[in-house]
Amino acid sequence: MEPKIGITPEHRSATAQKLNKVLADEFILYTKTRKAHWNVEGPDFHAQHLFFESQYEQLDETMDEVAERIRMLGHYAPGTLAEFLKLTQLSEKLREGNDSLGFIRELLIDHESIIINLRADVNLFANEYKDMGTSDFLTALMETHEKMAWMLRAHLR
Repeated sequence: MEPKIGITPEHRSATAQKLNKVLADEFILYTKTRKAHWNVEGPDFHAQHLFFESQYEQLDETMDEVAERIRMLGHYAPGTLAEFLKLTQLSEKLREGNDSLGFIRELLIDHESIIINLRADVNLFANEYKDMGTSDFLTALMETHEKMAWMLRAHLR
């Protein structure tokens, strides 16, 4: 049954398409954070292992929330690796070495990229698509990424 929530089908579709890209970015970032958790080495191993775990757990919740927002709009969320790789704007950088600072720098770049994209979309959803709910949702998501980026950035000072 189609949602009748005061947003035109065209706007719901456009919003879902944008959110599919957000979900793909979240999944790629989650995967890269998981890799850091599994592979970090060095004298700070234990602390960084736990730190990356706390970050990927946050991203896991975020992915679920984004997928559920897509479903609330009456659309289906992507869920395969192929779909995510096609939709994401992030790259799957291959790096040598498993030091925590290298992982942190990479993850910080991705968080900041996501923040910039979310910030650009907040007004689009509110003004063009008349979807204040998704606009507010993206604002909260942006704030989550800003905090996660701050935590990563603090390791680099």
